[in-house]
Amino acid sequence: MGDISFRSTVHAERLRFTQEPRAVVRFPGTEKRESTSHSDRTHLPDPVVPGQEYQDVAVAYHLATRLTREPEAGRSGDADTDG
Repeated sequence: MGDISFRSTVHAERLRFTQEPRAVVRFPGTEKRESTSHSDRTHLPDPVVPGQEYQDVAVAYHLATRLTREPEAGRSGDADTDG
């Protein structure tokens, strides 16, 4: 899926949170779209415990989105370059 797709993997030997993180994924805009995001964690529970140290951590994250309809006339993003 996706007109836009993003993948990232982060590794840490040691990781500690001072407070529980608040993660939010948003897809702003007015066009209709299909979107998905997913993460796979290694040695990192959900939710994490503030103050606890986690070792040999990995997080693989994937985000994808695509428009589900054609852009409105005049909104395609293509500029007319004919003089």
